[in-house]
Amino acid sequence: MVGVSIPTFEIRPAIDSDWREVRELRLEMIRDTPLAFAESLEDALAHGEAEWRLRARRGTGDHGIAVVAISDSGRWVGTMGGFVPDPITGPLLVGVFVTPEVRGARAGVTDALLARIEEWARAEGGRLTLHVHEDNIRARTAYKRRGFLATDRTFPYALDPLQKEWEMVKELR
Repeated sequence: MVGVSIPTFEIRPAIDSDWREVRELRLEMIRDTPLAFAESLEDALAHGEAEWRLRARRGTGDHGIAVVAISDSGRWVGTMGGFVPDPITGPLLVGVFVTPEVRGARAGVTDALLARIEEWARAEGGRLTLHVHEDNIRARTAYKRRGFLATDRTFPYALDPLQKEWEMVKELR
């Protein structure tokens, strides 16, 4: 595409003082793709500052990570997180979101965020696992393109147990 510029961005961990930006991006995430997150907009809006500060600190926690992509204009354009729920599961990718204006391989935001998460996950175990809603075709396609493979495991979706989330895994060795 001629004349289209790709914004530059930085990837960094979220910190406590980012709580307002963490909140705003989370609300944007849920509004954009409600079925991708195990939280309703109503529940997210009800959280107070303490909860948002706790979420922001995940970027610096033990056995967890939360990274953000911030454009050169200061707009938060993406985020991904991870934590280790138990030794069997190992690193679990969560909270994945890239704003519509910078989605796609050309912008590189998704790949840059995922590279940071994979670096963290290698130190926590040899693979990265995620759960994706059965109807979130865009996300499933993006994960497959980046080396994740579906397993035969499914889980009830937190907001509607009649729906499923599929497990996908990427070996990082």
